[in-house]
Amino acid sequence: MNEFIITFRECLEASLIVGIIYTVLQKNNLTREKMLLWYAVLSSVGASMIVAYILTSINESVGNTSYEKLFEAIFMYITAVILFYVIFWLAKHVSNRNEIEESVKSSLTGSGLALFLLIFFSILREGFETALFLIASFTSTGTFSYIGFLLGIVLAVFVGYIVVIQGKRVNLRSFFQVTTLLLVFFAAGMVAYGTHEAEEYLVKSNNINENEIARVWDIFQPKKTLSENDNEIFYTFETKKNNYYHLLHDKGSVGVFLKGFFGYNSNPNWVELILWLLSLLFGIRMWYSFYKVRS
Repeated sequence: MNEFIITFRECLEASLIVGIIYTVLQKNNLTREKMLLWYAVLSSVGASMIVAYILTSINESVGNTSYEKLFEAIFMYITAVILFYVIFWLAKHVSNRNEIEESVKSSLTGSGLALFLLIFFSILREGFETALFLIASFTSTGTFSYIGFLLGIVLAVFVGYIVVIQGKRVNLRSFFQVTTLLLVFFAAGMVAYGTHEAEEYLVKSNNINENEIARVWDIFQPKKTLSENDNEIFYTFETKKNNYYHLLHDKGSVGVFLKGFFGYNSNPNWVELILWLLSLLFGIRMWYSFYKVRS
């Protein structure tokens, strides 16, 4: 679900950018510039893959130490800040057709390099954001849906084609309104997970004692064996740690989704919960103000 929402939203913005630029070039019968458009798109996709590889390598190079937890905490906080920034400020500029068309016309007065760079960096930004958010999602859940990832890309390209090239009237405002709200929860979840990883760092580095941490709740503890009263339907077995996890544990079949998307934790500390609530309220307030002004 996370992979689908992230790739669909980011790739739809990229598709709209490409489609609008293509329409401008098509109207002016600029064949050479249209070829330049596709070169820029392919180059930016390749560059995005390189960026994704670099970010993944950095994430994996830290190792299984206390510093890994510190890195993940910082990474989550930074990603949450970037995500809030992207969905509430940049998004309103990216989807502005008139602004994009004016940028294209300005670049056409210069060399072909200006047009290439305009397209390249516009798409690369979307690729960087997609890679950053997907890595953050994978870091928090430990799972990755290739089906959701590919479906998000395909559907985004299709919708972008229908809207821009075919000129169909699709209510994109409603789409961005819903997905922005979902991403608010996703960003708040990153803040919560970052706080949890900061706690893990402090415990592993012996700065605090785990038993001294005040928990809001501590439910659905993993089990080595199931009793006669435990229904196997509600548990999944993890061979790596030889544990049974209840489906509502943050490593269970339902809990892992709630953890990745909403920052759910089956044993949160008070700081984690408070920061999650504050970031969620902040995001919802921004979301309400953003769309109320434009209603």
